[in-house]
Amino acid sequence: MSAKSGRGWSKTDALIEEGTFNSSADKVRDPKFSHSEFFDPQDAVQVRYEMLRRVSVDKASVTEVSIEYGVSRPTYYQAKANFDAAGIAGLVPAKPGPHGPHKIDQDVMAFLEAHLVSGEPVRARELAKLLRRDLEIDLHPRTIERALKKNRR
Repeated sequence: MSAKSGRGWSKTDALIEEGTFNSSADKVRDPKFSHSEFFDPQDAVQVRYEMLRRVSVDKASVTEVSIEYGVSRPTYYQAKANFDAAGIAGLVPAKPGPHGPHKIDQDVMAFLEAHLVSGEPVRARELAKLLRRDLEIDLHPRTIERALKKNRR
């Protein structure tokens, strides 16, 4: 967990930071989540797990559970597939946004590598200007530095 955990840092803050805050907590109608210190409707992982358990163990219908937990049936089935594939870790929501640099392909890496001067530090600002001029691709210099560092591992 974050270094911010501790005094003045609530469970809600931690759930938000970790990406596991259930923004639809008000839609959870299962009585266990109403007045319990243990069951927290704001904890998306706990809500999804209990939703799956209700169908699997309690033999409730998917439709009934979907209504009770305020999700669509496709959302239930996606959670089930994620759980079947990865266990409890599959219930943790994926981080939003791009995963890795999407503008840097093999051609861009080859271009960058070709313009490096052996024995000299990476001049990312100059490489960014060359990319813009020659390939019409805008990349931040820090993105270039990270890509070259990762490529050299």
